[in-house]
Amino acid sequence: MVEQPPAVPVRHERWRRAIEPALLVATLTALVVGGVAWFAGAPGVADRCWTIGTVSAIVPSVWWVAKALRRGGIGVDLIAVLSLIGTLLVGEYLAGALVAVMVGTGRSLDAAASRRASKDLQSLIDRAPRSSRRRVGEDVEIVPIDAIRAGDVLVVGPGETVPVDGWVTSGEAVLDESALTGEPMHVSHRTGEAVRSGVVNAGDVFEMEGGATAEDSTYAGVVRLARDAAAESAPVVRLADQVAAWFVPVALTLAAVAWWMSGSADRAVAVLVVATPCPLLLAAPVAIVSGLSRASRIGVVIRGGGALENLGHARTLVMDKTGTITTGRPTGTDIVAAPGLDPVEVLRLAAAADQVSPHVIAAALVQEARMRSLTLSYPTDVVEEAGTGVTATVDGHRVTVGARQLPPDASAWARAVFARSALDGAVVVWVTVDGRLAGAVQLVDPLRRDAPRTLRRLRSAGLNRLVMLTGDRPEPAEEIGTVLGLDLVCAQQTPSDKVAGVRRERESAVTVMVGDGVNDAPALAAATVGVAMGARGSTASSEAADIVLTTDRLDRLADAMEIARRSRRIAVESAAAGMGLSLLAMGCAAVGLLAPAVGALLQEAIDVAVILNALRAMSGGRARETVVPARTEEMLNRFSAEHDAMRDKLNLLRDTAQLVAAGEDPRRTVMLLRSTDDFLTGTLLPHEQAEETQLYPALAAPLGSGEATATMSRMHAEIERLGRRLHAHRRQIDQDGELAPDRSEDLLACLYGLYALLRLHFVQEEENYFVLTEPEERCGESPR
Repeated sequence: MVEQPPAVPVRHERWRRAIEPALLVATLTALVVGGVAWFAGAPGVADRCWTIGTVSAIVPSVWWVAKALRRGGIGVDLIAVLSLIGTLLVGEYLAGALVAVMVGTGRSLDAAASRRASKDLQSLIDRAPRSSRRRVGEDVEIVPIDAIRAGDVLVVGPGETVPVDGWVTSGEAVLDESALTGEPMHVSHRTGEAVRSGVVNAGDVFEMEGGATAEDSTYAGVVRLARDAAAESAPVVRLADQVAAWFVPVALTLAAVAWWMSGSADRAVAVLVVATPCPLLLAAPVAIVSGLSRASRIGVVIRGGGALENLGHARTLVMDKTGTITTGRPTGTDIVAAPGLDPVEVLRLAAAADQVSPHVIAAALVQEARMRSLTLSYPTDVVEEAGTGVTATVDGHRVTVGARQLPPDASAWARAVFARSALDGAVVVWVTVDGRLAGAVQLVDPLRRDAPRTLRRLRSAGLNRLVMLTGDRPEPAEEIGTVLGLDLVCAQQTPSDKVAGVRRERESAVTVMVGDGVNDAPALAAATVGVAMGARGSTASSEAADIVLTTDRLDRLADAMEIARRSRRIAVESAAAGMGLSLLAMGCAAVGLLAPAVGALLQEAIDVAVILNALRAMSGGRARETVVPARTEEMLNRFSAEHDAMRDKLNLLRDTAQLVAAGEDPRRTVMLLRSTDDFLTGTLLPHEQAEETQLYPALAAPLGSGEATATMSRMHAEIERLGRRLHAHRRQIDQDGELAPDRSEDLLACLYGLYALLRLHFVQEEENYFVLTEPEERCGESPR
């Protein structure tokens, strides 16, 4: 059974949250009421009010000093306590009230800046099953999960969570394993295959044999990992305490020397009053709080000043793949139809049949069809079989859609699709119409359009090591690592593997971990700074993280890093300037140039200057936004839509090349070559020419110069050259009536060259230009 986290730290945190704002209210009220009484001609009442305010600050300050001493350190609160007591002893009540307000303000701001959310594992605990159905002979009983032992036969119904580790004994288990691996695709397990606790049954009822107790199973281990890793995250030491090691002895020594040389305790008190480290207590928290506010306005919730400070000097970034640098939503990359059939019609029939299925792949097919504005008929006689797919009647045809294994007697085109999908790391959805294999749709989890640009920004912001840890297979993981230029890619990672990987990176540098999903929660808690993609991510990952990106945009992390670095720099600058002025004031007080009350007012003036400087963190600290004029934005949207419309047609180039290479069907080869040339000359090349003459000149101003599109213009020229060359081949074929063998090699070079060049060109334009105008809710999505 999963243990409940202790409640003592929560109660301590609630007490702290209550006392610090109460102290500020009490001291400020005492100061104001005393000031009113003094102006009203009642100095005695004023002194009593100021004394109350001073005493109200002394009590908690003594507690904070004692707490620091128990930890083996001396905090700057010691100076505040001595100055507060000193003002009462020498009768400088106004000075004491002013110092009390400084202390109350500093503690409240510091608490707001550095308070970190507790690593509440409640959502993880809630997902853990409390009971399970156990079969004994012909009887099925519900038993507590603690009663399950190895060897028990368990019955897992649709939508239920697998209670313990074990293996399938009857039926086929279709499981949603995203809680452990982060991968959105459902996985089928046949009889005898192992299953892990914490995954959800996405298919029909199946039976399994328990292989371990709940406590020794995978999911309980995930909870323990998150709890243990969170316990390692020590609170960040306040900037003030880092300076206290030298500032406290200097202030006390100077106060003692001033008392000894003058013989007056007033001078010592005056030194202590101006030595009250409010620039430290205020400057850093104000700058940090300003940074937190600035980040929240762009959709980045940072749960404490410590996380912001750590983010500001992070050097290593560890990322999950699915939902972090990919969209986490399967998308169709290629639709292939059997010879003589229309790929678009195959997609329409498949999506129509899948409309009533809750499967993630079915949703992807329906979305693919809707993006193409296809009209979907409502299916009838729908039958969904776990691990096989959906069979339904659509427009009089019996359609079956599913990710089945390729039959041994499959046609050549189907074998080619299967081989290509293995290389691309794609899932193949086969479509059968009236008992005949009609087509296939390849699905991948596409890279976010903003991922390459964001990772470049993160490197320029100071991250010198980028690591990806994913539960996915090595092939797609390594392909993404190559595209993004990652320093290390680790595939097939379990939650414990991810925690170990994060801990290794954390030993050598301040480490940021980005992920979403329950499976990422332990790794997020183990990192110096955990960042959750919270717009669609699980509650558990958000609770285990120090930072939550509320908008589903990875580039906000780069913005947050720049805000963090700027806020930290301003905090240090403000504290240093304030402490320098305080040291100067201490010298003046030591030689008798400042009385305690005047020193307190001077210290307040220093504080105001420090706060005004620290408030600069409220602005700036984010990459310059590229302002795109409305007319240019319209053009970007138009050309982006044309890309989406042409993407499938690019496959004509590859399909034609395959026919030319095979040399088996000359008539169909010539027909397809003519269709390809018509597409190039009638659609694609005019599109590229319009981009060159209309879009690229319009982008010169937003991007800073015409050089920003120079390399893309060179690619346009190469596309134009190869297109004309292909058209020359088509004219020659029209003249001769057939494809001459001595022209096949050059024709293949043109076809494959254009296919590769156009695919790369489309991606580059989408990542560099079209992403400039995409709304936040779609920025993470990459088109097919």
